[in-house]
Amino acid sequence: MSSPPPSSDRGAMTSPAPDFEPFEDEGALIGNDDPEVEEEDGEELFGDNLENDYRAMPELDRYEADNLDDEDYDLMSEGDRQAAEAELRRRDREQGIVRRDDRELFYEESDEDEAPKRKRKAAEKAATGEMEDTEMIESIDNLEDTKGYNIREWVSMLGPRTEIANRFRNFLRTYANTKGQYMYRDRIRRMCELNQSSFIVEFPVLANQENVLAYFLPEAPFQMLEIFDEVAKSLVLNIFPSYERVTSEIHVRISELPLIEELRTFRKLHLNQLVRTNGIITSTTGVLPQLSVVKYDCNKCGYVLGPFVQTQNAEVKPGSCPECQSTGPFMINMEQTVYRNYQKVTVQESPGRVPAGRVPRSKNCVLLADLCDRCKPGDEVDITAIYTNNYDGSLNTANGFPVFSTVLLANHIIVKDSKQIVQSLTDEDILTITKLSKDHRVADRIIASIAPSIYGHDYIKRGLALALFGGESKNPGQKHKIRGDINVLLCGDPGTAKSQFLKFTEKIAPRAVFTTGQGASAVGLTAYVRRNPTSREWTLEAGALVLADQGVCLIDEFDKMNDQDRTSIHEAMEQQSISISKAGIVTSLQARCSVIAAANPIGGRYDASMTFSENVNLSEPILSRFDILCVVRDEADPMQDKRLARFVVSSHIRHHPSKSDTTVIPDNETEDISIPQDLLKKYIVYAREHVHPKLHNLDQDKIAKMYSQLRQESLATGSLPITVRHIESMIRMAEAHARMHLRDFIQEGDVNMAIRMMLESFIETQKYSVMKTMRNTFQKYLSYKKDHSELLYYILRQLTMDQMTFLRCLHGSEITSVEISEKDLMDRAKQINITNLKPFYESDVFKKNYYVHDPKRKVIVLTMPEAASLSQASV
Repeated sequence: MSSPPPSSDRGAMTSPAPDFEPFEDEGALIGNDDPEVEEEDGEELFGDNLENDYRAMPELDRYEADNLDDEDYDLMSEGDRQAAEAELRRRDREQGIVRRDDRELFYEESDEDEAPKRKRKAAEKAATGEMEDTEMIESIDNLEDTKGYNIREWVSMLGPRTEIANRFRNFLRTYANTKGQYMYRDRIRRMCELNQSSFIVEFPVLANQENVLAYFLPEAPFQMLEIFDEVAKSLVLNIFPSYERVTSEIHVRISELPLIEELRTFRKLHLNQLVRTNGIITSTTGVLPQLSVVKYDCNKCGYVLGPFVQTQNAEVKPGSCPECQSTGPFMINMEQTVYRNYQKVTVQESPGRVPAGRVPRSKNCVLLADLCDRCKPGDEVDITAIYTNNYDGSLNTANGFPVFSTVLLANHIIVKDSKQIVQSLTDEDILTITKLSKDHRVADRIIASIAPSIYGHDYIKRGLALALFGGESKNPGQKHKIRGDINVLLCGDPGTAKSQFLKFTEKIAPRAVFTTGQGASAVGLTAYVRRNPTSREWTLEAGALVLADQGVCLIDEFDKMNDQDRTSIHEAMEQQSISISKAGIVTSLQARCSVIAAANPIGGRYDASMTFSENVNLSEPILSRFDILCVVRDEADPMQDKRLARFVVSSHIRHHPSKSDTTVIPDNETEDISIPQDLLKKYIVYAREHVHPKLHNLDQDKIAKMYSQLRQESLATGSLPITVRHIESMIRMAEAHARMHLRDFIQEGDVNMAIRMMLESFIETQKYSVMKTMRNTFQKYLSYKKDHSELLYYILRQLTMDQMTFLRCLHGSEITSVEISEKDLMDRAKQINITNLKPFYESDVFKKNYYVHDPKRKVIVLTMPEAASLSQASV
């Protein structure tokens, strides 16, 4: 059988294979049958004489002399080389350059040649079905280009999702702070050491390193946080493979979100977005188990269906059984179902942030997993959460059309309490506080820093300072509790800045609740029971005193309260607890707070000819619970009024809004020894947390003698009743004064200051006729640590007024100067045990009030400007 003729078509299947040796003809190798078609360019590299390519050629086998570095270098030691490498790594981190050896810290192979091997092995496993083919997805350089999808759809796709996971994993592995510490690796390790299930990632740090992830996160928080949690869990299991026995979920908490929204500003725009807000927790539910991953049993065939991942909005149920095709019924498999902790809290706007005339808004917030029981009613919180919505049937019933209620799904929560402030103190702050406490004038500086925009009232400022620092509470044998908080009552004429003192205290105290007597009811101050509209159960809501637990409760217009409302706080002011017995709820709430109240006297002005009880419409039980009583009188005094007016005018000029902060007009009246307000707040918090003064070698006889004398004076004058509570008040004030100096033991000076404050409080409430006699009786206590210059100036001013009255009667109203005999001032000074007047003549108080001492004539001269103003005022 003859073979058919060759076909002209080279691609035909019937053409015989050409007969040639392998690799002999280059044209045949590339599929070219035409031997004449050859490449014109090129060189024969494969042939019989290929060894000639490696022959020695002296002309070519040498380096060019111009580019040859033949200088001698010193040999570098191993330690110097490592130091140089460390310096180069530090420089690269500062410039944002990520080295390859830093990228693959968690990989066992770090060589470049190993990367293709890993990819090839992964591809082989993916082809056999052993693992998912996720490693073969190409990296997306331009991740922010969503290709027309919205962000939620884009981050849900496999490619972008994998790229986000890789970038976040690289961020957690390689980010180092300015000190060269791998922050998040250390944070993950610390989290595992404490058996916790979440760690914090700061949003500004993420935005600085991975700005695309920070751009996606607020827009698609559900999807992004799910990816972050998966990456965090895989990293934890790489380091601690058996950590899943401790917790099955690892959560990434996002903190320091730059934009803080108010609760009343949430709108449709914020739906399903990551937001940050502030508020106060007003009520909490118990911690309940919530279905997280649920499995069902088929009642007909016993097949286990699932797992189904439950969502916050609706319950996920199976449609039919895949085994027997029945549609139910299905029962939850209790053993294989996974639960998580669930708690709902109510967040209300902070009182200081509510616009005038508006009702505070509140919002429900859901706490899951380890966030439960992080806060209690009364806590001020900073919440980072997802603002989402769920279907509410009761709203639809009321409004008649589909309406969704909104809820905050918390991701991160910070409780702003004193402990949190103390933990945030840096070593620099603690060093500054310790250095400040060693200043011998620290008490005067703290008092000068209390309401610095209010002139004078040193006694009130000292009382507020003692109340802010507080004493030490005691509970011997857990049977009899003695409070450590100091209660203060301000009472006096209108226009004497009583409310301003309260407002300042609200700003400087670590935790404060402000309320007014007219707008406060008994249940509003203590606690009230209400029925939950959804569960129809009775729940307990906290009042002002409970919200101010371990803080300060400020009550303005204390005299405007009803008697029934006022008596409701008796227990809270002394036992510091509030007992509730309503609607089947019998419990006791903590109200460990100082009460600082302001009241106006009967008729508007304080009458010095009557006792304190006659001036104020308050009962004796409530008065005895106040440790310090401050009476503020608005008395006409030309010298003092002029200094007050000058202080107010200079204060308005200095703090005008249009004035730049760089130019400050000096106040010539007094030396500025005040402490900055931020430092003062840190000082108070640090002292309350770390300093606990003890009663050591206390002079008990002095306190006992003082108590006995006060009891006798009280019975004789018929004024305020002195009770055993006043002994405890003196001890509390001594402890607060020691705490002000950061002392661990009470000294004699602290007891003297407490006795002085108690006497001032008692004497100020007396009739004017009794007050002078009592001041002379207790003069040695009242003059403790008082500036004698101020006391002598007060005496000199009285002598000046008497002399001016005499001169006006002789010469009329034209008075150019006033002379006071030095002997008269000395006689008056000896009555209060002051014998040396030389420091007074050199003091600022003496000179700034235009007085001049003439030692030759032994007289004190008041020069023209002050004398003229005084004479005109007298006329």
